[in-house]
Amino acid sequence: MNARLIPPVLVTGLLLTLQTGFLAAAEDDGRAPLVESYLEEAKLAEAETALQKAIEKNPNDQQARFSLGVVQFLGAVEHLGQSLHRYGAMQSKNPSFLIGQFPFLRMPIPKNEDPKEISYEAAGKIIETFLAKVTVAEATLAKVDTSDVSLPLHFGRIRLDFNSDGIGEENEALWKILARVTRGVDQAAGEQFLIVFDGGDVHWLRGYCHLLSGFCEVILAHDGRQLFERTGHLLYPHVKSPYKYLKEDETPDSPWNENWIMDLISFIHLTNFPVVAPERMPKALAHFEAMIEQSRQSWKRIQVETDDDHEWLPNPRQTGVLPNVRVRQEMIDTWHELLDEMQALLQGKKLAPFWRGSKDNHTRGLNVRRIFTEPRQFDLVIFVSGTGAHPYLEEGELTDQRVWRRLTRVFGGEFFGFAVWFN
Repeated sequence: MNARLIPPVLVTGLLLTLQTGFLAAAEDDGRAPLVESYLEEAKLAEAETALQKAIEKNPNDQQARFSLGVVQFLGAVEHLGQSLHRYGAMQSKNPSFLIGQFPFLRMPIPKNEDPKEISYEAAGKIIETFLAKVTVAEATLAKVDTSDVSLPLHFGRIRLDFNSDGIGEENEALWKILARVTRGVDQAAGEQFLIVFDGGDVHWLRGYCHLLSGFCEVILAHDGRQLFERTGHLLYPHVKSPYKYLKEDETPDSPWNENWIMDLISFIHLTNFPVVAPERMPKALAHFEAMIEQSRQSWKRIQVETDDDHEWLPNPRQTGVLPNVRVRQEMIDTWHELLDEMQALLQGKKLAPFWRGSKDNHTRGLNVRRIFTEPRQFDLVIFVSGTGAHPYLEEGELTDQRVWRRLTRVFGGEFFGFAVWFN
């Protein structure tokens, strides 16, 4: 997707990462870390200041350091949401029907009655700022001693100031925001839901920081101005573009009108991005490799835990906070096999299967690493047709298909959900 159209998807991904945790309520045992009162009032800046002072006073306060990383990460999400609110993201009338068909596109950003005009440069700045803030959060989390740290949080009570009015309003509480996405959370359950994050979750969140940073680097490495200026009106009400007339023929009562269909065709056709910052692609590769390592470290910590205290990610001996979900050892073992295959692909030691040519060729494949180290213009249609992938084709060992089949067997039809949760 275009570099300047992707921010709504990033926000949705972040919230979908967390939404499964609100399917059940946990008892409130009275624990309240320093950061929680600030989070309940959407005072992230004040929380960051207070936590930095606490760390200066006691550098060994691992809970304060963990809390600071969480606050900085939430600050990145909040700023991204504020930017999308400012420009009225997902408020264009034409795609409303399509958005309603896919829950992950129901953006939890408050409606803006007076959205500003967004330019290609401004949209890019949103991603650059998000990347910078996530980078700060990851650096803070990297300093946490994960051997003995605990952070109990009532996650549903957290509020984020998405409309930039300086107030954490009721409709900006996470339980309510996520209820709009999941349609299965009430206030009582959401506000009482307690997660006790621990050392394994520090690595888990660091992994997500790297994943999101990698996506941002890939986006910023490419130029998508043509796509933005010609189809940006599908997502934003007011787009700075030479083609103002594209909004004049909007017909909200008939979303499947011929103009909208032509815009969708244009969207696919214009997913053709020249590389303008090739140095960002190796950075993205490094982030994805770091994500894999953090996932390994996360499960290494989780596997040796002996307590059973409102676990976000439980080992097979723990119950966890998610209802009717058990993590089996077979799942963890298969997940590690997946990490090994992903690492081999990113290192170029194994090749991804190529989808064109003889099905009997078991040695020709795509060198994924070279996509990052030798970036070229990306044309979606040409790439999918096969010839766009030609520069990266090699003869060698393909990724083990048995691992990918085992994922389907072990996780059943829920692999994607588990993958988002497991990281």
